[in-house]
Amino acid sequence: MTPDNRFRYKEKSFWAMVRTISQEVGYTIRRKKQVKVPTVEEIKNCFIDLDLNVNIIVRGNNSPTAITNELLEYFEYRADVLNNFVEPRLLNAEDARNTFNGLYDQLQPKCPIPMNKQKGDKKSPAYLTGIINMIIESKIDDMECDYDPKELTTITRNGVPIRTLARRLDGAFPSPINPVAVWEIKEYYYTTTFGSRVADGVYETLLDGMEIEELSEHEKIDVLHYLMIDSHFTWWECGCSYLCRIIDMLHMGYVDEVLFGLEVIEKLPDIVSEWVEIVTCPPIISP
Repeated sequence: MTPDNRFRYKEKSFWAMVRTISQEVGYTIRRKKQVKVPTVEEIKNCFIDLDLNVNIIVRGNNSPTAITNELLEYFEYRADVLNNFVEPRLLNAEDARNTFNGLYDQLQPKCPIPMNKQKGDKKSPAYLTGIINMIIESKIDDMECDYDPKELTTITRNGVPIRTLARRLDGAFPSPINPVAVWEIKEYYYTTTFGSRVADGVYETLLDGMEIEELSEHEKIDVLHYLMIDSHFTWWECGCSYLCRIIDMLHMGYVDEVLFGLEVIEKLPDIVSEWVEIVTCPPIISP
């Protein structure tokens, strides 16, 4: 999923209001397991309760202001895309295993297929990571790719490091040194609760996105940044509010694209082909 251009270039104050309202009003309708769209009255009451300037939300006749209409448009979009597009694409462990096995039989990969961190009956290949690695391998021929960087991502100029990201990412193409693209994978098929480790994964992606944004703004160097996640139970049943945060993060520009579950199968092949084109046919820069 790429960001909707209607919301891509909003000011940071817009996203501050999105977060504040979502926190106060709630992200979801729990009994229906759906993402919520707040009403004008709820937004107004949120500002009143927090002792904020309600005049930017409603006019004297109680009608919504332009910024309120923009907020409502975004909340409606966020709810629609999560309820109707993302939720059906999230897989459970059995579906992920079947998808993995089918792709493995088809592609006969040579790329790394890591195991998950579970024990006993739950010990198995890391299905989403394996699917991602197999798709990438099938599209890059014999080109270099680091499927599991054991080092920090570093950007250099004239042989000198100008930025080194704070965290090790889950993959880099073609290398963690001056990559075209980097990605993070959050698969949690066997978790039974939405714990702090899962929540931390969202904030880690946000940190990486902020560093990549700073690199682009100050050094004019762009690195494509992707987040790929799966597990219907973990993300939808337990952590739907964090899916909202991920959609917010996507539109704030901290990740170029998020692939949810089956979206990896649907979109990653074309994405990888774009990476290959960037490497093999770099743009000509005018003097």
